[in-house]
Amino acid sequence: MRLSTTKFGLSCLALTLASGGLFACSSEVSNTNANTTTSVSSKNADTIMPSVQPSYFLSDGLVEPISKVSCSLSDGTTGECYKIVTENKPSDVGMGPWCPSNIADDASKGGIWLDDGEVHDVDGEFVKNLAQFYGDSNWNMYNKTTGEIIKTSTLEDCVAAADPRVGDEYRNYCVECLPEYVEDLTDTFYIPVTPKAAASITKFGGPGPQSRGPSVRGIAFNGVRFDAPAPVNNILAAYTLAPFDDAGGHINSHEGYHYHAATGLTTKITQDDGHAPMIGYALDGYGIYANTDADGNEYTDLDEARGHYDEVRGYHYHVDRAGNNNFIDGLRGVYAED
Repeated sequence: MRLSTTKFGLSCLALTLASGGLFACSSEVSNTNANTTTSVSSKNADTIMPSVQPSYFLSDGLVEPISKVSCSLSDGTTGECYKIVTENKPSDVGMGPWCPSNIADDASKGGIWLDDGEVHDVDGEFVKNLAQFYGDSNWNMYNKTTGEIIKTSTLEDCVAAADPRVGDEYRNYCVECLPEYVEDLTDTFYIPVTPKAAASITKFGGPGPQSRGPSVRGIAFNGVRFDAPAPVNNILAAYTLAPFDDAGGHINSHEGYHYHAATGLTTKITQDDGHAPMIGYALDGYGIYANTDADGNEYTDLDEARGHYDEVRGYHYHVDRAGNNNFIDGLRGVYAED
């Protein structure tokens, strides 16, 4: 039996680029080409309006063929959306590892941690030096005799240690929820077939009670969601660590596998003009692209949502740096509501 996770508004559009040529999506393909009120880009009447291309999604990550359905949009209108049901696991890059087993383990045995804009390898040495890293002697996540790292080992451990009200018995645990705990979960996304600029940008805000708009930011071409920033402060306050794997993902028992950062390992669509590669779609149907261009330069003309417009790709977003535990800051377009 399959259990369905929360549905998310998302849409795929038949991507039409000015210069023509489209390519089926693979690990790396070439392409020729209400919240808070903030003003939307002046390009409301975009001359280039690409639609989501369903073939960019990897078929191995889909539970069923992508279909068109009627959907209620965030501006109160009814539109046409793509319904995308995914396996909740990537088919292009492996999941894990997350927590190393011993302080002698190298970086290949653990994942990464995102802190203050930097990406850190969670190897044994990192876990050993947590007290020094955070300037707090209460960190003690390993056996000082054997060097064994204290980490979750069952579904029950995973659920208890990931609870924001975690008890003292799970303090100083490395939290590692495994794929077998959520193997029956699927995700269902709805995305407008053609993106439509909203009257104002929906800025996410947050985290917690300050958050606005959908918690899911978008979807990667492998079918895994781009999620809101991980609640790092809550995790650290409990003296726990919940590492991400090298692709920026980890698992919880309710949402399954999901990403909190774009590290460049998932399927991408390269751009022949040196522009950053495309890595997925946002919930409003606009494309999401990597942080930097082919020369490693970040974009400096992004709006409040981390988006901008050009005459090849139309309006689109660029993800934040991986170390910032973030993808985009808002949605320029309307999105599907449950």
